[in-house]
Amino acid sequence: MKIAPEVGEAAYHCMTRVVAGERLLDDTAKEVLRKQLWLVAEFCGVEVLTYAIMSNHFHVLLKVPKKTTPPDEELLRRYKLLHPKPTRYQVHRLEAIETVLASGAPAGEAWRQRVLALMGDVSAFMKLLKQRFAIWFNKAHHRYGTLFAERFKSVLIEPSDHVLCTVACYIDLNPVRAGLVKDPKDYRFCGYAEAVAGHQPARAGLCRLHGPDWDHAHAAHRLGLFGTGAARRFAGATITAASFAKVLRSHGQLPLATVLRCRVRYFTDAAVLGSQAFVATQLAVYRRRYGMRSRTAPRALLPVTDWGGLTALRGLRRNPFG
Repeated sequence: MKIAPEVGEAAYHCMTRVVAGERLLDDTAKEVLRKQLWLVAEFCGVEVLTYAIMSNHFHVLLKVPKKTTPPDEELLRRYKLLHPKPTRYQVHRLEAIETVLASGAPAGEAWRQRVLALMGDVSAFMKLLKQRFAIWFNKAHHRYGTLFAERFKSVLIEPSDHVLCTVACYIDLNPVRAGLVKDPKDYRFCGYAEAVAGHQPARAGLCRLHGPDWDHAHAAHRLGLFGTGAARRFAGATITAASFAKVLRSHGQLPLATVLRCRVRYFTDAAVLGSQAFVATQLAVYRRRYGMRSRTAPRALLPVTDWGGLTALRGLRRNPFG
């Protein structure tokens, strides 16, 4: 189920897995995917808020702006991003594109529409990113065929600070959940670590969540990651599956920072995530478009923590945790 707002800016949490869940992405592959992630995002005109690249899957939290029509100069600039070291053929092709755009010929308009179709759209972004990376990966490893197991999962996220910050922390905690690090700043291939290292686009993504000042945004994000601020000694929020199941059975509650260290399927399978009003609005849009049955309603998340009013569109039949 893909749901998109009718107008305006949108936010999405996207996730895709390597075929058969194989752990094919080593550090070299992760680095290539990291670079391509930023490049394709700039080409498509979408904003990466944060991301996490693991050995068999990756997550990305995106803001997709309202669709606009950039001038031809901007379209050409973005096109050149995809070919930083063009071949002779690509150089000649670019010259031909510039000529037909300047002449106003129908071929120029056709090219313009093809490129515009790739911009401001989450599906186009994910397709282009996965295609480009798969071509590189197959060539580098002398393999062929499908690299990714599925199209990709996406959840429409309410573009409010609380919802986006919660999902961003969940994404940045991927390497902690996997037992690779105790602090996500020590894992190179996530948005938070890249921001701490000084990468300006990564810092800009987190500042979109917490405010324009990086020092404030950094402190606020660590508060979301650890629940008690920057001190690492308080990061011991990991909980075993058995302990988590006991909390569920007893209808107990845990701190949000602890729950985010568990796998939370709401963030990948809920279709829409946000306040009850936001989910209800998107549900109404979906009903108008596709005739979805009227008994469907926003679902409250299981009360294992204080979710801050989060609700989901899709009710998860299987255990939503773990």
